[in-house]
Amino acid sequence: MAIVFIRTLIIYFALVLIMRLLGKRQLGEMELSEFVVAALIADLASHPLQDIGIPMINGLVPIITLFCCEVLISGLAMKNIRLRALLFGKPSMLVEKGKIKQREMKKNRFTTDELMEELRNQGCLDISAVEYAVLETDGRLSVILYPAERPVTPSQLKIEAEDKGYPVVVISDGHVIESNLRLVGRDLNWLKKRLAALGVKSTEAVFLMTVNAAGQVYFAPKETEQ
Repeated sequence: MAIVFIRTLIIYFALVLIMRLLGKRQLGEMELSEFVVAALIADLASHPLQDIGIPMINGLVPIITLFCCEVLISGLAMKNIRLRALLFGKPSMLVEKGKIKQREMKKNRFTTDELMEELRNQGCLDISAVEYAVLETDGRLSVILYPAERPVTPSQLKIEAEDKGYPVVVISDGHVIESNLRLVGRDLNWLKKRLAALGVKSTEAVFLMTVNAAGQVYFAPKETEQ
């Protein structure tokens, strides 16, 4: 039992390290080659866990080899446009100037139901408002509305918008993050006074608290258990 536990920990931390080194893109929408690598790594990692008779090195070496191949291929694809198009494909225009391109839909095996679903996911209920819809290489659909249908921005209204800065978390589930406090030019004394003004006696009663550069605070107390 101890051997299985140790082998599981080794494989787990090896996979976490490799996926971390591959970058954050692999944790979201993946390209075709990235999906293949992820699927192979998952399969290879399962063998040493299922059969303790298989040496650990037999599972780790193929995983490390795949990792090296992915890093090498990604590096080459960044420098070579043709290789990038070969491995990852090219975006497909499914809607152009408001007209559905049926050939591209069939080529990508993209149904009208899927098109409407993707439009709804992006808050678009009227397909006639869509100027362009592009099927990206990672499977996402990018929707661009006609100018008249796009949300109005402050710059278009000639209104100066105030930049309030990025809100940072200063308390997370009762724990104070002092480095973030310093990031927004605040300290523990300020935090204590602010909590007292909110009627909070302890940071442990705070589920989430954020502060931006303008000093605006978002506060969410912990829910009481019933």
